[in-house]
Amino acid sequence: MGMPVITPGEGSRDQAITDIIQSVALQEAALAHILNAEGEKMQAIIGMEDVTPAQLLKLNKSVEQMLNAITRLEMMLQAKLELFNSDLNETA
Repeated sequence: MGMPVITPGEGSRDQAITDIIQSVALQEAALAHILNAEGEKMQAIIGMEDVTPAQLLKLNKSVEQMLNAITRLEMMLQAKLELFNSDLNETA
């Protein structure tokens, strides 16, 4: 996944809303990649023949911390979108 090319909009309110929705979509895609990498890390460690309970507990703590961080980010992204949802309902 390459870096997105972000071009300046025309400055309209509609374009600003579109830009924010696109930025949320890009952030969601990035979070999906992070979750996928966490899953692959888990599979690799769990599949090790000599994995110890201590290593599994450390893995569990790491995954838990990552999921907590992603949950907080998801809440912020949802709040961004809800701002526009309520704004669109008022203008309708």
